[in-house]
This record gives sequence, C-alpha cells and structure tokens, in this order.
Amino acid sequence: MNGWNWWTLPESVSTFGDDIDAIFVTITWITVAIFFIVEAALVWFVVKYRHREGQRAKHIHGSMRAELIWTAVPFVIVILIAAQSAGPWFDARFPSRLPDDAFEIGVHAKQFEWTATYAGPDGELETGDEFTSRNVINIPVDTPVIVHLTAEDVIHSFFVPSFRVKQDAVPGMHQRIWFEVTEPGEYVLGCAELCGLGHYRMKGTVRVHSSADFARWESEQLEQQRPAVAVANPTTDAGEAP
Repeated sequence: MNGWNWWTLPESVSTFGDDIDAIFVTITWITVAIFFIVEAALVWFVVKYRHREGQRAKHIHGSMRAELIWTAVPFVIVILIAAQSAGPWFDARFPSRLPDDAFEIGVHAKQFEWTATYAGPDGELETGDEFTSRNVINIPVDTPVIVHLTAEDVIHSFFVPSFRVKQDAVPGMHQRIWFEVTEPGEYVLGCAELCGLGHYRMKGTVRVHSSADFARWESEQLEQQRPAVAVANPTTDAGEAP
C-alpha cells in the first residue's frame, strides 16, 4: 500500500489523489522545461557576448517586446495551473463541498502526539460520551471522512502522504478537512510543521478498515464505553426517590 513510484511519491489511495498528482506532474514538467530553456539561454548569452579583443560593449535601453513576452508567458502558465487546480482545491477545502453522509472524527494535535476522538453511542461528537485513541486513527474504507482538526499549543500540520492530505492545525482555530480512502491498510500520519524539539517523533498511524472490520471495531469500543457512560450519567427508575 505504501510503495513508491518513480516520482518518489507514495501510492495514492484517496479519491482526489489522482487529480492532485496530475497537478504535481504538470508543475514538474513546466519547471523542467523552464530550467532547460533558461540554462540554454544562459549558455547562448555567455558564448555570443563573450569578451573579444577590439569589440566595445553597447548600451541598450531594453526591449518592450522581450518584457511583454517574459511577463505574458508566466502569467499564462500560472493561470493554466490555477485552472487545473481549482476543481480539486474547492472539492477538498470548501465547507460547502463537505459530504453530508461522512464519518466524522476529531483530531487534536499537541506536542508531540495526535489524539483521535470518536462519537459515542449517540453517534455525535461533543456530547460527552466520546472515546479516544492516541496516535492511532481508525476509519472505514470507501467512506467520506471529515476530520475536525484542532491544536493545543503550537502550529502543527496533519499530513498523510498516501491520502494527499495536508492541513495546518492552529491553536484557537477549528479546521475541517475531508478525504475518502479507497484501499484498506495502515498509513503514516506525520506532522509537517516544525513544532518543537520533539517534532521528529510526532508520528501516528491511520488504520483503514474494511466496512465489516470497522463496524466490528467500533462496536467493541462502544461496548467498552457503556459502563463508563452509565456511571457518568446515572438514571433512576420510575417511582424511586432521586
């Protein structure tokens, strides 16, 4: 699942990964082409305008045509890249594009660990019956997942290369990102923001389960939570004195 291809990128396992990879390839080839054009021009200028005995340098005032060309060409390139990037960017980032039927999970970053929070028996977050896991995030495959991302101390960055997902977690802010993974397995979660001396060890795992395995895992976790929830929220039988 985490094999490396000739671009040295991990295999993409998210629904919008191919679109992001296509943008990466486009920018890479444009960069390569510009590199060789600039280097060829540099060599040509070095040879053509090298020092020659008896030849005096000439003062020039510039060329309007050249300035228009080297302004227009980068402008067109940037616009084309923006046009290619707009769709995937809006789909991945805009709150209005978040799926309605997604599995929602909270992820809290602090020096130097990740804490995942899952909905409790009522199926909703922030109601007091949630359960957590540390440095391990469990999600189902082929299901849209919305991550509610927060940070406690400094800026961290939620980065799962195989999902093509990277989002800063900023103290005092609530960020939302989403993705849908297409292959079960275990994937590396890292912090892509230098967040302190222990930054190098701020590493977690995202476990992507099949639908049946995730339902079984979630049921086991909820079963373990019921005694704690019952103690935290005691009820009285009808007719009994409170």
